[in-house]
Amino acid sequence: MERRESIQDRLAELTERVSAVQAKTDDATARRDAAQAELDAETASVAKERELVAGSVPADLLKLYEKLREQQGGVGAARLYQRKCEGCHIELNITELNEVRAAAKDAVVRCENCRRILVRTSESGL
Repeated sequence: MERRESIQDRLAELTERVSAVQAKTDDATARRDAAQAELDAETASVAKERELVAGSVPADLLKLYEKLREQQGGVGAARLYQRKCEGCHIELNITELNEVRAAAKDAVVRCENCRRILVRTSESGL
């Protein structure tokens, strides 16, 4: 009888622990599902925005960008910031910088190191 009570107590304890673990699992699953729904919504929003922007880009430039994006692991263009390509993180030498400076504002310039399209901004200092 004593053994039976001991086993019943142990069973109650283990059942309680299983319930606690299940509650934690349910909570984690709910948080995961909520995060996934948020990511899905953000992905849809970004895809829609990308579609709008891509529609305003000349076809030949978009084709080049897509080709580079495929070759470069998803990043076909990178900002030129403080003499550095933010795609490959290599600083352009003075000759390369002078070529970028001399290029027309609407010319497509590319990094000599990684070949990505360089995006020149007012912060580039060029």
